[in-house]
Amino acid sequence: MTSIVTISGGLSQPSSTRLLADRLTTAVRGELGEQAAGEVVELRDYAHDITDNLLTGFANQRLRQVLELVDRADGLVLASPVFTASYSGLFKSFVDVLDPESVRSKPVLLAATGGTERHSLVLEHALRPLLSYLRAQTVPTAVYAASSDWGNDTELGQRITRAAGELAAAVRARPERAQPDPFTDPVPFEQLFRNTTAH
Repeated sequence: MTSIVTISGGLSQPSSTRLLADRLTTAVRGELGEQAAGEVVELRDYAHDITDNLLTGFANQRLRQVLELVDRADGLVLASPVFTASYSGLFKSFVDVLDPESVRSKPVLLAATGGTERHSLVLEHALRPLLSYLRAQTVPTAVYAASSDWGNDTELGQRITRAAGELAAAVRARPERAQPDPFTDPVPFEQLFRNTTAH
């Protein structure tokens, strides 16, 4: 079963970011076929957990389940609203508590929502550099939806379809991630013996 996890950074409810996230998830699953599972996580539901993690350095059980979802996912859809010409603070805080290894080389589709088309460059000037820093494999097409795009569903739909196809292709091309073998690098017997005799 192929797992696609979508992270929605929208703060309001209902949220245009969640609406875009749902459409992207559906499109990606459609491209991957029946063996694909999709799950959407709304960060607003974990805002306090994320803040606690930033303050203490530890993720509680609720947040740990989300972080494990991201780690196990075969592909990610990351969607954020635009605030002050960048991604939202909640979205960035979530990225800050991620283990960088959980997104390294992982296919990622980037998306954002905003009031006007002027903010569409946030995808290339803020979101893509952030994920490049984490060494994720971002697909070429990112999807931005301004308020006016919801009335021009054909054009937005075309962008969604193209981006979903790219993410599906990247997920299919990704080699199977082997499970670590606990016996690959055993502790030498002499070291174990020293540890027991030291006490």
